[in-house]
Amino acid sequence: MSFRSATGVRSAGVVAVDGPSGAGKSTVSRLLASRLGARYLDTGAMYRAVTWVVLSAGISLDDIAAITDVVSKIRFDISTDPEKPGIAVDGRSVDDEIRSSAVTKAVSAVSAVGEVRRRLVQMQRELIGGGPIVVEGRDIGSVVAPEAELKIFLTASTDARAGRRSTELGATGPGDLATTVADLARRDRLDSTRATSPLQPAADAVLIDTTHLDIEQVVAQLVELATRSISDESAPTS
Repeated sequence: MSFRSATGVRSAGVVAVDGPSGAGKSTVSRLLASRLGARYLDTGAMYRAVTWVVLSAGISLDDIAAITDVVSKIRFDISTDPEKPGIAVDGRSVDDEIRSSAVTKAVSAVSAVGEVRRRLVQMQRELIGGGPIVVEGRDIGSVVAPEAELKIFLTASTDARAGRRSTELGATGPGDLATTVADLARRDRLDSTRATSPLQPAADAVLIDTTHLDIEQVVAQLVELATRSISDESAPTS
């Protein structure tokens, strides 16, 4: 399936954007979806929402049975409008709550629970449908939507990612930056070594290093890639 942007540019129906924390996935993916006239899905927000519920219920991160029970009962309401993305749990908006430092520290552990990933991947596939949609996360191209017409893996140096994350959090002192670097390294290690759906580029993903690129430069590259992917599909074969 393909779609046409407001400027008439045709592009692939499902675009997968993966990468580690701080690589710029959220901002870039929302802007790309808007440019292409597509929906937008932040799968990381879903894992954060489960984590928020787990923490709010006082459940230990080691209690796999209790975490599994939580994810089996949770009800999400998710906006896939790139201009107004949002997530609610059992009718309550949790957009601010899921960005807390406590959730950030715990989300990798909760995300590593096999039943959490199984349940959320199922939900994500239902939300994706046949597109058109830009989906961001850590295992979209490799697990959630391996059939995506375009797969992107964004990366950046640890220092660059830490600087961006510290700016988002309003923490810019040397001590704050060092803490953020350590936290990113910890999350990278947990996400890339978990047994279920580890963070890794899909075999056919396009790798883009955003260390020295601004947001507009990255978005422009992705729009070009999306346009080229549908052009390649449309080209006659000999």
